[in-house]
Amino acid sequence: MTVARPVAGRRAIEVLLRTELKDAPDGRLVLVDAVWDSEEPHTEFTVAVDGGLRRVVVTDQHSPLGVTEAWHRHLAGGTDDDSVLVVTGTVPADQLGLDLRAHAVRRHPLPVDRAEIVAQLFGAADLDPHMLGEHWLLDALLQAEPLDGWPRVGSVLTRDRAVRALLGARLGLGDPASDTLDLDADALFAWTRTPAGPSLYAALSKEEQHGLETWLARTVGPAAPTLLALAAEGRGSDALPLGVLASAALGSRSADAAGFVLGTLFGPALASFDTLRPFADAATGVLTRWIAQAEGPTAPAGPARSRVLAVLERADRLAADARLTELVRGDRLLPSGYLGRLRALAACLGARGEGATALAESALRDLEAHQLAALFAESTETARTAVRLMRWLATDPAPPATVGQAVQEHLASSGWADLAIGVLAEGDASRDPAVGEAYRRLIGAARERRTALDAHVAGLLASWAETACQQANGGALLIEDVLARTAAPLAQGGGRPLVLVLDGMSADVAVRVAGELSGRAWTEIVPATPGRRPLRQAAVSMLPSITRVSRASLLSGRPCEGGQAAERTGFTTFWRKRHRGAHLFHKGAYEGPLGHRLDAQVLDALASDDIVAVVVNTIDDALADGREGTSGRWGVSDIGKLPDLLNAARDYGRPVVLVSDHGHIIDRTERGHQPAEVTGVRGARWRTGDPGDGEVALAGRRVLTDGRRITAAWRDDLRYTARQAGYHGGASLAEVTVPVITLVPPGGAVPSGWVLLPPENAEPTWWKQSGTGVVPEAEAAAGSEAVAGTVGARTPARGVARTGSGAAASGAAASGDSVSGVASGHAAEPPTDTGDGREAARPARRAAASGELSLGQRTTRSAPYRAQREFVRAAPPDKAVEAALDALDAAGGKLSPGAVAAAAQAATGRSQRNPARFATMLERLLNIDGYPVLRLVESGRTVQLDRALLGQQFPSPEGTA
Repeated sequence: MTVARPVAGRRAIEVLLRTELKDAPDGRLVLVDAVWDSEEPHTEFTVAVDGGLRRVVVTDQHSPLGVTEAWHRHLAGGTDDDSVLVVTGTVPADQLGLDLRAHAVRRHPLPVDRAEIVAQLFGAADLDPHMLGEHWLLDALLQAEPLDGWPRVGSVLTRDRAVRALLGARLGLGDPASDTLDLDADALFAWTRTPAGPSLYAALSKEEQHGLETWLARTVGPAAPTLLALAAEGRGSDALPLGVLASAALGSRSADAAGFVLGTLFGPALASFDTLRPFADAATGVLTRWIAQAEGPTAPAGPARSRVLAVLERADRLAADARLTELVRGDRLLPSGYLGRLRALAACLGARGEGATALAESALRDLEAHQLAALFAESTETARTAVRLMRWLATDPAPPATVGQAVQEHLASSGWADLAIGVLAEGDASRDPAVGEAYRRLIGAARERRTALDAHVAGLLASWAETACQQANGGALLIEDVLARTAAPLAQGGGRPLVLVLDGMSADVAVRVAGELSGRAWTEIVPATPGRRPLRQAAVSMLPSITRVSRASLLSGRPCEGGQAAERTGFTTFWRKRHRGAHLFHKGAYEGPLGHRLDAQVLDALASDDIVAVVVNTIDDALADGREGTSGRWGVSDIGKLPDLLNAARDYGRPVVLVSDHGHIIDRTERGHQPAEVTGVRGARWRTGDPGDGEVALAGRRVLTDGRRITAAWRDDLRYTARQAGYHGGASLAEVTVPVITLVPPGGAVPSGWVLLPPENAEPTWWKQSGTGVVPEAEAAAGSEAVAGTVGARTPARGVARTGSGAAASGAAASGDSVSGVASGHAAEPPTDTGDGREAARPARRAAASGELSLGQRTTRSAPYRAQREFVRAAPPDKAVEAALDALDAAGGKLSPGAVAAAAQAATGRSQRNPARFATMLERLLNIDGYPVLRLVESGRTVQLDRALLGQQFPSPEGTA
């Protein structure tokens, strides 16, 4: 009977020689009881033995004569040669002559025990018994040994450790030297996306492929065999896209029909249809986790996002090739499914009338439910903005009755519509023609409404400008009164405000910049308006709305005209009258030298007790240069040196007044649109002469040039000069409205008669998403009265709204602007249903009326709360805690720190100067033993309440919280 001889390769021979030649350094013949591996490419090589190199020649012989002749040829090669002849083959030991065996190391053929050699290579005393019969694994470990050797593993080399080391060395799946190798579906699918991984597997022998597949199926799961089969066919990079496509097809309404197509796509790699579902589930699970990683705050956004999109776009191409696109169009993972939902939303944008906004809201929710909504954040936000603009178009507010009311409402509402128009004007990131056309039509509808509003305000402006002055402002805040009404209160008691004049900042820019600043670093404050909801201040520019008259009037505190010298003199004089020193820095005077952010003179001024103002021209300059923001939307980082100035102001504890001298409009006319052919042109948007279509004649005290009489354009498609990115000087709301944003740093003093403005209350009702919480107007008004010193009996707020996301979605569209009636003497009646959550805002009042305790009251009366309060120094009053919890409860558990602080302020009449600190104090009070009842999330921008956990931690005798 023929006995099968073991197969020996180069690695086995090297280990054998290293061991045997230590004891026989002069040996030149080694007989090996094995046959040579025919797949080994070389029969001559060198082996390191005891610090030296020995040349090795391997010959495979199958007869005694052949062995003898090979030995004699080797000796004839040279007597001084220390090379070693290794003889393998099938000749039994008893057929070899004694004289030949006398020259051999140990005088007999040496056995090749692969298991023993492997154990030796790993520094182990023994092997896992399961490995002894697995010749594929032992041979692979011998062949794949890294250049620096296998890692030392201790007394026993286990099978799992050996296979994990082999996977690292053979396929690049992990580090062979690691004691632990976490292998799961994520790691395996990620390996298929590497450049060489699948091809390395395809190059292995069938026996080794089968062994690794069996082990991975047991370790990773049932998806491994299909994945590896695809890799063996050279299609490993398609494993993840195919799995995602399979999941989409199997989840469709025609899954049976899709099965046949999928079988064709997978080919022989699909062992059976039963293996398809586990493979698809594993692939979608991996992609879902990858998407979550790409969305995470610490993820490397570019590479993580690109990794996901590369897989999903390939899945879409495979679907198109297999004619499965229509079948998987509704999938929640594929980009084609996202685009399909986006197109469905776009189809709703042209509808008007009852129910149109609700349809668009529903389509938006469907889009936001897609798993790529956050990954396609820009496209999703643009779609969200389109629905906001639909809500605005569905409102029907009364036209403003005064210029003051008009600019106030513009900053509070129609300016947000301008922001939405600017967002949509950029187009969608998908560049889909159908979506782009839907946005274009929506912009057209919004501009028509804005044009009608501008026409109405132009008439108000014409009559108002004739007589308006500082002594009779007609209920409007004049630009020359901004310093006295805003900066001067901040300067009381030694305050040191920094006035930042952002030349050309329009309302849409202001609300975006203020929104970015409403985090932990800054708290926005506004003058209290007893009985009304606090609102941002908006002033009216001088006429024409150009820098030379408006900025000089702003900085001088009186109507005047002039350049930088006049502004500097006027600013110094204004503050000298108030016994304060002042410094004004223009363009070129505040930028620091190389290596410095700001000029040393600016920093010295900020460190002093003087009032400081800085004029930043980035926005105004960009209009002429042809650049309207980096993305069409100005943010804090887009405005030169604004972040550095704000940081410096915060470091020196200075409050900040962000103000413009005038606004601007953007040129959104078609290319080729020509200037109007008129006479008396003095600027891009103003001239002398009789007014025509789209123009208004302005005369009187508010006009500071050309004999106090000009003609200004109010229609946004009208200009008199060469095309630019944008213009100012006209009579449109966007040009004459001067936004005023007042900010205090953490711990900064809030002037008497001023209140916090939470970010939620700065947004118009129609801008908010369904279910977004706000500090309700009734509560905000109560806070105004408390701070103004008029706390007393109050009548309930009119216009009680429905609560809940559905009501907010439909109510926002029907409510109209919630800011009408803000100008003195012209208060309009509030709408019947504002959709902003007023009904949910007064839980304490409703509870008192019904004899029940509110959530906050039950919490503060509980024994655990009373005990915890003893350990918190300077804890806020119970009334403040109750109001904060009730406001969070009414808003669904989430509010900004400013909104939470405003609720406490309304209840106690005490200003919360540092909303973030107040939220932190609430955390200390409520988070017993570290349980997160209340948390600051989203980088400190949101306070989140866990109502259920609150009830568990603070059970009350009057009922659970």
